[in-house]
Amino acid sequence: MDPTRTMLPVRGQARARLAPLVLAGALALGGCGVFSESFQRGYVIQQGALEQIPIGASQEQVLIVLGTPSTVATLNGDVFYYISQKTERGAAFMPQKVVDQRVIAVYFDKNRKVVRLANYGMKDGKIFDFISQTTPTGGQERTILGGLLSSHFNPFGL
Repeated sequence: MDPTRTMLPVRGQARARLAPLVLAGALALGGCGVFSESFQRGYVIQQGALEQIPIGASQEQVLIVLGTPSTVATLNGDVFYYISQKTERGAAFMPQKVVDQRVIAVYFDKNRKVVRLANYGMKDGKIFDFISQTTPTGGQERTILGGLLSSHFNPFGL
């Protein structure tokens, strides 16, 4: 054994090796509160797109401006639904949390002309149209929207 070499006690050596690991772990966990990822799935509406669709526009015009709908329904005429979902997570290993779900609905009459536009989402736990500032009443439309906006319904495989 080399007498010029100072020996740390065994406990001191373990602490010396452990200190950098503890510091690295603390730095990694300390950044978790600052780090956040957002994910957008489904239809992403472009700024001003809904303003380009006047009442009375044709189905073809809607397809040119908004593209192919996520799904189509028939309620006294056709309805195009464009579905989107925004999720966030605080760190790569954490689960994603839904922070916003939207359904853009374009309603057509029997002649395939736009009669109404809606931008549905959840507000205060209820389905809410952000364009007309109203909640839909009962019936088939509300049932469809409830399924599309339900937290249990997941069209994106999350």
